[in-house]
Amino acid sequence: MTAWRDQLSTLAQDRLPAEVAAKWIELFQPGIRLAAKGTGPRVGQLGGNPALPDAVEWPIWAEKEPLTFVAAVDCASLPREFLTIPLPETGTLLFFSFDGRYEPDNYQHILPGDTGGYRVIFVPAGTPVAERTPPADLEPYPRRDVFAEIVATAPESEHVLLDQTTTASGVSLAEAVEAGPEPERIGARVFGNLTWEVNEGTPQHQIGGFATPVQDAVENEIAAEVLEGGWQDPRLKEEAARWVLLAQFDSDEETDMMWGDVGMLYWLIRTDDLKEGRFDAARCLMQCG
Repeated sequence: MTAWRDQLSTLAQDRLPAEVAAKWIELFQPGIRLAAKGTGPRVGQLGGNPALPDAVEWPIWAEKEPLTFVAAVDCASLPREFLTIPLPETGTLLFFSFDGRYEPDNYQHILPGDTGGYRVIFVPAGTPVAERTPPADLEPYPRRDVFAEIVATAPESEHVLLDQTTTASGVSLAEAVEAGPEPERIGARVFGNLTWEVNEGTPQHQIGGFATPVQDAVENEIAAEVLEGGWQDPRLKEEAARWVLLAQFDSDEETDMMWGDVGMLYWLIRTDDLKEGRFDAARCLMQCG
């Protein structure tokens, strides 16, 4: 089934040079959108209260600041034929992040630089759980059930695959859109503009597939965080290629979620860690306008 890619493919073929469109379309991956309405299976919830085992304490940051529950995803309910990452076949993923909303005069999401400011908790299937209310003074986001919707995702905004994929003319996709004088030059932002045009007006909560960056490639940003040399490290692109999108959660009026200035939260993880179920190795970052 390839209907999920039709709309973005048609737009690419209409707006891009033929050889650029053809190569970019080859890179498309399905993403599982977590939609508030839809005909797909219920796959989890945004906001509300999490279901936690008795032995698992509410996650905190810096031994004092409780994290806010963002979402829960039921792995068994995900349409696996469209899943691009090796998630467990059963069990539940719970996503938490530090949020400064409950602090006086602070209405924007704050994501600390250290890994204690966010958490992914995996609860194996069959584990006894109970709904847990958050600590005092931490108000949960309004709960919304979410349903699976399959969408087309694609590399954009400095993603390493744009450098590694060569067109029929022998240049990379990144080079192809930057070649030539203005105004004929398409520009590096063209891929992101096309995906945003397809998804405009819809909160882009998602599992797997390619991330939808608000700025530049989130994989590059994560690589710069973990490498000693940061953005100047010669291994940046190699390290970025090791990371895949686990989940992204958009700003959403329906759930009162606001990440910075109408931004997005991204959880990424190295493929090797994901295969081994090491969800504590996942990293989170926020991008906003």
